[in-house]
This record gives sequence, C-alpha cells and structure tokens, in this order.
Amino acid sequence: MIDNYDHYITRNIRAFYKRRLFSPILYLLILLVLWLIFPLGEMLSPMPLKNASQIEDVYAARKEYVTVTFENLTFTGYTTSRFGSTNGYWYYGEKDEVCYVVLLTPFTCVEGLPNIEKLTTTCRIVNHPKLYTQLKDALSSDLEWTTEGLSNQLPEVFYSEPDNNPLTNFALFLIYFGTMIYSVISLIRYTLFIYLPHLAPACQNLVVFDNPKKQLAEAEEELATLPQLATEDMFITEHYFIMTSPYGNAIVPIQEILWIYKYSTLHKFLWYHFSISYTLHITANKHMFIQCPKNIKSDIDGIIDYLSEANHDILVGFTEENRLKVEAKQGKPFHIEKWAALLNKKV
Repeated sequence: MIDNYDHYITRNIRAFYKRRLFSPILYLLILLVLWLIFPLGEMLSPMPLKNASQIEDVYAARKEYVTVTFENLTFTGYTTSRFGSTNGYWYYGEKDEVCYVVLLTPFTCVEGLPNIEKLTTTCRIVNHPKLYTQLKDALSSDLEWTTEGLSNQLPEVFYSEPDNNPLTNFALFLIYFGTMIYSVISLIRYTLFIYLPHLAPACQNLVVFDNPKKQLAEAEEELATLPQLATEDMFITEHYFIMTSPYGNAIVPIQEILWIYKYSTLHKFLWYHFSISYTLHITANKHMFIQCPKNIKSDIDGIIDYLSEANHDILVGFTEENRLKVEAKQGKPFHIEKWAALLNKKV
C-alpha cells in the first residue's frame, strides 16, 4: 500500500498521458518513414515535364510521377484489361527522334482515338517488363520487326496514366494527412494534460458539478490527509470516489452518485479459463458514467459497501428496476437518437 498520497491524482494523470505519448510519436515516425521511402511527395505534386522524350533520364533520377505534355500520339491498336474490363489504351509518340510509349485511360483517349494532337496529363513512369514485352511482341509482329530490334528503338519504361489514379491518391492522402493531424492533435493534448492535469478529461468531467481545478485540489487534499478506503487503484475520501488505474483516471463526488454495480468478465482462450475480472460501473448525476475495469471481487465489494453506506440514496446492483429509476431521475441524454428522431419528425 502506498503511504505517500501527496498530489497522487495529479501524478497518476501525468503518468497516464506520458504513457499515451508513445503511440502518436511512433505513428508520426512511421508516417515520416513512409514519406521518405515511397514517392508520396511526387504523387502530391508531380514534376512538370515538357519534353516526353526525357522519360529514361527522369526515371533514372528516381522521379516516377510527372505531369507531361504529349504531341502527335498514335493509337497502336492494343489495349490492356483488368478484372475483365479495358483499363488502358497503348499509344506511341516521337520527340527529338526518340520514341516513347504511353498507356492512357479510356476516358482520356475517348476509348481509342486514332490520333491525339496534344495532351497534357499526369502519369506514372512504370517499369513493367511483362506487360511491356507483350506489347513489343505484338508490335514487332505487325511491323515485321524482331522484338529485339524494336526494343532498341523504345525505352525500357513507359508512361502510364492508369497507374496514377486520382481517386486512389485522394483516398490515400486523406487517410495519411487525416491520421497525421489526429496524431498531432493527440500529441498536443497529451502534452497539455501532462503540464496542466486539471485540463484532463478526468477533471473536466467535474465541470457539471463545480470548478474542476477546485474539486481536484479538494480530492488531492482529502486523499493525502485521510483516505477512508484504498485499494490498488480505487480510493474513497470523505467526499470523493477516485480511480487511478492504467486504463484511466476518474474523480466522482460521492453525493452525486446515483447507481453502482459490478460486472464480471470471464477471460479464456479456446476452452481454457484463465481468470475472472470485475468491472465497477458508476452512474452519477449529469449523465456521468465511470467504469473501473479489471479489479478483484473483494476490492469492488468493499467499494460498493462503503459508498452505499456513505450515500444511502445510491442504488446498488444491476436490475431493470434500478435502471428505470436512474433514467427517470436524470432523463435521457440529448444524443444521436434524439437528433435522429428530430430529423425523422422534420422529414
């Protein structure tokens, strides 16, 4: 049992959010590594390329995504398909006596226009030997060339518009930057809670009763001077129930508690039963709900007995009758169900 409870709640709030700093920091590092390994920057801002014949030089410089202007493209008569539907049309063009191959989407080429005089689009420079070899074999047969001879005239890579899917890229960056923003906000919040513990949710939930900072100070003082009951992570003082566990922190004024009960959970793997843990559920005024998970039965029974003695108005045990009494006393919270009912009524 801990002897020194000076600023014990504050210390546990800080320790709780220090542990939680690890996840957003690790995730942001993963995002940074992904940005460095994959060409995400190029996908977001493709390099402008005016001369399409520079394809091999650009690819050698490890630039894959480009916005390029093509002139005088000619349809080869060949297409590619994916999942049973045509997803690309093969074209070829020439610039500065250098031939190059372009794979266009059906929308861009209007499903196989014979010639395209000028086109500016964003493509990915792709090295796909199998797909490219099939095209070379077909073209060499049409031109009565050898595949080797045709390969000498064409670069080893080609422009592919289907490999730069705007919808896929948008979804990718939406997830990337959305989760990055969430991680940064979480990092800022956790850091703020470490330096100003009274702003943490465990304390701010008390705003419906009184000033959170004031109540935190009162709970700290009562816990430090004379705790009435103490388990491993649950405490009762003269006016407060306090939880400081690895799963979260909570402070509840005893006079505001309406209902308490315990819920058991059987932990097992396949047919083997490991243990049973108990969760203490507390319902207080102003729609405050607290769960204290993974405790032992004797600790929770002691807490329930003491709280029911400290406040005789507290309902004990999970029954439908108790649930209805609590619901009648505090009413239903104004949440999504009420919004849905209001929208249905308007419709």
